[in-house]
Amino acid sequence: MIDLKTPLWWRATLALGLGSMLVFVNLYLTQPLLPLLARDFELSALSASWALSVSTLGLAAGLLFWARVADRLGRKPVMLGCLLVAILLSLLIALVPGFTALVVLRALQGFFLAGLPATAVAYMGEEFTPKALVTSIGIYIAANSVGGIAGRVLGGLIAQWAGGWQASFLILGGLSLLLWLPLLKLLPRSRQFVPAARGEGASALLGHVRNPLLWPVYLVGGLNFMVFLNQYTYVAFYLAAPPISLAPAALGLLFLTYLTGTFASGISGWLIHRFGLCQTLLLAIAIMAVGNLGLLSQRLPLILLALLVDSFAFFLAHACASSWVGRSVRQHRALASSLYLVFYYLGASLGGLYLYPFWEGAGLPGVAMGMMLVLVVTAGLSLRLWRLERRVPVST
Repeated sequence: MIDLKTPLWWRATLALGLGSMLVFVNLYLTQPLLPLLARDFELSALSASWALSVSTLGLAAGLLFWARVADRLGRKPVMLGCLLVAILLSLLIALVPGFTALVVLRALQGFFLAGLPATAVAYMGEEFTPKALVTSIGIYIAANSVGGIAGRVLGGLIAQWAGGWQASFLILGGLSLLLWLPLLKLLPRSRQFVPAARGEGASALLGHVRNPLLWPVYLVGGLNFMVFLNQYTYVAFYLAAPPISLAPAALGLLFLTYLTGTFASGISGWLIHRFGLCQTLLLAIAIMAVGNLGLLSQRLPLILLALLVDSFAFFLAHACASSWVGRSVRQHRALASSLYLVFYYLGASLGGLYLYPFWEGAGLPGVAMGMMLVLVVTAGLSLRLWRLERRVPVST
């Protein structure tokens, strides 16, 4: 097993972090471009948001498939092979003639982007010691947020400088391809991997869904992400419209607020060791609820403050939930972690639809109300996990 802060641990953690960054650069570069797509293709806010929603939906659809493939064929080939195909699709999307073709290719891209997140936590769970696992997951999730920031910020900046959304896909796809090449040698091969037997997938999946230590955290991850991710979509539409009228580059810079999430992910391992996993999860949800109040004001400084606080809290909660899954199972790890991500990205796909009536009815304050209702539910589910933890301790 790979122990914390050994040379092999640094090498594996760096490789998984870089791969994760590339996944989320290509997944989220579309988000600051949504007002631009709505303008170019004459779409409503909800219709334009499908450019993002179908990719997260495709990712959710691919997670269990690639997890099962990885359980049979190994971790590294699935992670790197799927990532390569997804990057090539970014280059192809830059050439599409219409919105329908863009949506189809984005869905396919999401399906292949699922290969690395479907497998990475399972790889760490097999190869790392328990202490190394918690710290690595925090760094891995920090890399997720860095990738999301880079994709959104650069996507908006490139679109404004080059005069179109196509340039964002072309340039970021090309850079991703160059950064994918070092992963071939940087990522260590699996040493603890044991191929799963045929016919175990369905029974293992059912077992995970029924596991009282798992299904509540699946819902927590999915519901939190449902409202966290999609609040940015409606904030972007609000800020792109008069009287504020921010340009695409400025909308991309809005996602620098994710940097607080990067920080939270990086310190999540220390917080979990210091205060306990469920206690940290509950604290994160409470902080997110407080930060959410900033959307009740439609002034730009308070909106930015709300996003900074929400990002810190969300990524801390996500690190807690991911660690819980990684520590709660001993068999079919890839399937267990992928099932968490299925709920996570299904939430992302449905959040635009869920928040749209609140947006139409009351603008940003309505979005804040819709988010608060969900956070009440996830806090209740986290309390349930805390009670279960005291009766059935999580494996370490």
